[in-house]
Amino acid sequence: MKNLELLTLAALFAAKVTATDNVLTPQGLAAAIKTEELERNLWNLDRIARENGGNRAFGTPGFEASSDYVLERAKTRFGPEYDTTVQEFNHLYNEVREISVTGPDGEPVAAVTLIYNPGTDDGPIKAPLIDTPVDDARGSGCFEDQWEGIDATGKLALVKRGTCAIVDKLKLAKAHGALGVILYHNLAGTPGSATLGADSYGQIVPVATIPLAVGQAWKASLAAGEEVVVELFIDAIFEDRKSWNIIAETKEGDPNNVIMLGAHLDSVQAGPGVNDDGSGTSLLMEIMTELRYYKGYANKVRFAWWAAEESGLVGSLYYTSTLTPEEADKIRFYFNYDMVASPTPDYAIYIGDNAVDEIGAAKLLQWLQASGKPAHYAGFGSSSDYVGFLELGIPSSGIFTGASASTDPCYHIACDGLSNANLDALTANAKAAANAVAEFALSLEGVPTRLRDSSVNPRSRNAVRTQFLKWRRAAETAATQKSCSHTGDNMV
Repeated sequence: MKNLELLTLAALFAAKVTATDNVLTPQGLAAAIKTEELERNLWNLDRIARENGGNRAFGTPGFEASSDYVLERAKTRFGPEYDTTVQEFNHLYNEVREISVTGPDGEPVAAVTLIYNPGTDDGPIKAPLIDTPVDDARGSGCFEDQWEGIDATGKLALVKRGTCAIVDKLKLAKAHGALGVILYHNLAGTPGSATLGADSYGQIVPVATIPLAVGQAWKASLAAGEEVVVELFIDAIFEDRKSWNIIAETKEGDPNNVIMLGAHLDSVQAGPGVNDDGSGTSLLMEIMTELRYYKGYANKVRFAWWAAEESGLVGSLYYTSTLTPEEADKIRFYFNYDMVASPTPDYAIYIGDNAVDEIGAAKLLQWLQASGKPAHYAGFGSSSDYVGFLELGIPSSGIFTGASASTDPCYHIACDGLSNANLDALTANAKAAANAVAEFALSLEGVPTRLRDSSVNPRSRNAVRTQFLKWRRAAETAATQKSCSHTGDNMV
């Protein structure tokens, strides 16, 4: 990578020998995608994280520097070909400045925090553990009946991670009197981070995630009738911070027919986020770079780099919540690219209940399969930036190469750096994405406008706006009640 660092910007983007009025073809755009340029973007995003505290998370200097990297290209150098805007919004920011768990023998235990984790307001909490039942099928500690007979008053609840939302476990722990939760991982290896959601503020207890083996050992001690006293300390801040989406749209094409590609620009606070989602960011940047050399295509192409995805899909939900019905109608298809370079990739192509999804999904699937990749269809979940588009009934697809221990063992932790990206997978996915967007840029024949039927779009734009109101109330509460969680010492 040393050679990449030494190359000058002039050399990176030397003038092409081909004319700028090239006729767009799907094969031509796909062929123009270069592994070395995709890698260069990843190298720069990794560098930005290393120079800014190890991450590129929303509300941090690393995110701002990542934005500058995208804008330098989209707005400054590519201004003649693209109209680029920055869509600003405010959101509740949380940072855990310190977290520690101390075991019964006084030994420190590796602990991972979660986003929107409340602090231990008055300093460390030292209390005995109380066990909770394990239910891997429904999720442990997820339902009221699983807490029956458990009085956690004045104690730290020991709960296994997995299956249901962590925030549900924490709300029930609080309802049963727990001072906090020691959440032991459901898998071997280092636990990854996750978001508890800004709207959980004030409704949950502090939590630390610890390794599976430690949790199982403490559970065995409790089962043997031993008292296990643990200390939990979390120093956290909450405050409203500005963030922004970056939207770049081709000047070429019909403004009433837009094909949209999105990837989130932020990482988790725990690491640089090169696969998650520097890979999607790089994919969009390389397609944007090469598409600018073509003219004469019928439909506009819009690129979006979303902010604060790791905090709860905030940027993309803000964007979709602000679209008028007429603006939403103009988005004919949305492609989401989140984690497209997992080390051991599973080539999952999103397809949902909207029958039109398959038109775009098939383009990705067929390209990857023809390239020798074992691509397959998979359903949408609820954890990436396609959510707001699905809720508006906009046909959607995308690629996801996996976040499991087997596909990406560095998911949401510090080792998601440059060496964590599979460049072969990234190149194949970028070429598939380029082929698909070029086909749609040339023709949307057979692609109907979005569906507004409630059976396909059960929550709709109003639900997205309701979510934002909940976030706003949480931010206002945080501003008046809490800015720093470390104010004293509390021994129980």
